[in-house]
Amino acid sequence: MENKIITISREFGSGGRYIGKLVGERLGIPVYDKEIIAKVAEQTGLAKEFVESKGEYSPSKSMFAYGFVVRNNLGESLEDYLHSIQRKIILELAEESSCVIVGRCADYILKDHPKRLNVFIYSTPEDKIKRIQTYLGGDNDADAKRKMREMDKKRSINYNYYTDQKWGDVRNYSLALNSGELGLDACVDLIVRAAEEL
Repeated sequence: MENKIITISREFGSGGRYIGKLVGERLGIPVYDKEIIAKVAEQTGLAKEFVESKGEYSPSKSMFAYGFVVRNNLGESLEDYLHSIQRKIILELAEESSCVIVGRCADYILKDHPKRLNVFIYSTPEDKIKRIQTYLGGDNDADAKRKMREMDKKRSINYNYYTDQKWGDVRNYSLALNSGELGLDACVDLIVRAAEEL
């Protein structure tokens, strides 16, 4: 029997990581998020903090940044190298068992997997700002909004660069859920029900 894979892509502050965790608990399957960073760090010998800053985010807030990164004689940058290791790990995890994978272009990497459910979690700016302030500390509205825009921009550039798809485009996902309107619990319920039908 094929493993069931749920990938969670998400806007910063939408609660996607938490939703992924709850989906894994409900289905009794592992959730991979920061664990992928640890595995990449272990395989490359690079610091976890460095891998985290490079593994899902572009070097800057512009697609042009990828044109200026240092490359080896084969044309591969450090970001490319980390992406290839991350890709290999994601493919191995999907082979091992059913699981939830948060972020890291997993929806695209596993696009040929027959039993996968790709989910995109988004929300209203007001909801995301409130969540950022609650879980990341006392940022004022302007700081939380800036952080939200910056993280989503870097995430989308990284995704667009490595997938040739548009981050957040509903055609890339099985489900696109507004966590602000539906609430986190309803999002979890919908994902679990859809996963059970795979």
